[in-house]
Amino acid sequence: MTQEALSFNWNPDSLPSVVSIMMLTVCFVAFWFLSESENIHQQIGARRDRIAATIAKVIYQKSLGALLLGITPFLVAVAFLPYSITEYGLGFQNTGTSMAWICGIAALVIPLNIRAAQRPDNLDYYPMMRAEKWTWRLVLLNTIATITYLFSYELLFRGILLTACVTTLGVWPGIAINIALYSTTHLPKGPAETIGAIPFGLLMCYITLTTGTIWVAVVAHVILSLSNDYLAVYYNPNMQFSRK
Repeated sequence: MTQEALSFNWNPDSLPSVVSIMMLTVCFVAFWFLSESENIHQQIGARRDRIAATIAKVIYQKSLGALLLGITPFLVAVAFLPYSITEYGLGFQNTGTSMAWICGIAALVIPLNIRAAQRPDNLDYYPMMRAEKWTWRLVLLNTIATITYLFSYELLFRGILLTACVTTLGVWPGIAINIALYSTTHLPKGPAETIGAIPFGLLMCYITLTTGTIWVAVVAHVILSLSNDYLAVYYNPNMQFSRK
């Protein structure tokens, strides 16, 4: 592009994509550094034993994620972007198609997770709460925290970001930006999850755009995450489910 063709004049039509991309960047950077802060981790671990400290750390991280990746972006989007709640995928249309997608994804993901959950590298990282005994209270706590966090995550990526970029830049540029940012946020979890986020992100974008709702992406992500957690507990020789 020649310098003569460059124009730094502001185009109001660019507002949704610019706001959503910059908002995601700022919110995720803030989430990452605050969630991984050693000073905060030390404060969380003070006066707690090792197991209680890991549980409190995970609750803190997922609660922070709900605040910075869900609540904050949603409030900014409502204030500055020209879309309704339904346009962010929070409606309940196409329920039949959505249920079919959810059942199909569950039938695919759970068998794959049964194999993946047994890998030593997976058992070393999951579940993030490193408790030896998993009581029903701990299972409930982990489930609620995971659902809250993943709902916020999907609202930001497949709700706000995808809507803003697709409507202003087009379907494929919007999907490409979504997948690029989504995959990049998985870098701290290693190459397997980072690479796996590309086809998974593409599928979630397609389903969200064709159904007009983020609920399939939310439920699919929850199934993927929780089945991996609880299968990892089952296959970890140092962990067990307990009724006490």
